[in-house]
Amino acid sequence: MLKKIITKKILVSTLCLIALFLIYLVPKETIYTLKDIDQEVNYVDPSENLKTVFLLDQDGMLGKTEYVSDVTDENDVNRQVTDAISVLIKDGANESKVPNGFQAIIPSDTKIISSSFEDGVYKINFSSELLDVKQDLEEKVIEAIVFTATSNKNVKQVIIYIDGDILTYLPKSKTYLPGTLDRSFGINKTFDISSTENIQSVIVYFLKEYNQEEYYVPVTKYVNDTREKVKIIIDELSSNQVYQSNLMSYLDSNTKLESATVEDDILTLNFNESILSNLEDEPILEEVIYTIALSIQDNYEVNQVSFEVKNEEICKTVLKTLD
Repeated sequence: MLKKIITKKILVSTLCLIALFLIYLVPKETIYTLKDIDQEVNYVDPSENLKTVFLLDQDGMLGKTEYVSDVTDENDVNRQVTDAISVLIKDGANESKVPNGFQAIIPSDTKIISSSFEDGVYKINFSSELLDVKQDLEEKVIEAIVFTATSNKNVKQVIIYIDGDILTYLPKSKTYLPGTLDRSFGINKTFDISSTENIQSVIVYFLKEYNQEEYYVPVTKYVNDTREKVKIIIDELSSNQVYQSNLMSYLDSNTKLESATVEDDILTLNFNESILSNLEDEPILEEVIYTIALSIQDNYEVNQVSFEVKNEEICKTVLKTLD
């Protein structure tokens, strides 16, 4: 369900390939306009009612995957999100919808008492069993809930209740939580810091593989780095030192981000030629586009990402968080 679904999600315009061909074969005095060439990144196959959830993988990391939802009313955000959250509950009603290679993270017997959605805020009230987990899973439970809920494009913030009281403290890990949560809370957190100064968090999406099928894993990295987040993202994805041996990136280690500019909700990334693939039907590898686009989506308020090589646009992705 992973790689097979992913390959359906990117619609590659044949014009994109023609444009790349022309860049190298047409004489320099001939000018071609590439600004209307779109390579759309749609995170859901419109032919199926697929919804995004974040579930535990075989290594205990939260991975981005999909399931087929029975809720077809796109206007009922509360039902859409609550149905997705129910997939996270072990032995729950939606247990059969958990994809191979993943497992639910919320303890069995946890009940969803109530839920609501209004003005971009999703509220969900759980029974006390929600916190019946080991210390190292407490934060991951919250991460899974927040990232699954905010995968719906309408949800900006999440408030979690336990038996009617706002959850602000995790007892086993002794961690305080803000009353209102969003993706800045982080996921699969790792700390690469040497001081308490100039710390910023950056969410970077890597690839993982299970039974020869690929899926995406977000990692929130805390670093002593004041550079623009996009530069950190590209450095992480092109690094020879992978964050963990079981995480992957297909971005060539020689790839350099020459410039990054934002205009009219479009983030334009200008690279050197190392970002290009050797495949005729994929000027830039699908996996490279996805890891960069997903990372940009979680760090920037933009609607599109334009990929350029030597100031010539190769492809453009349209970011659509449909669920």
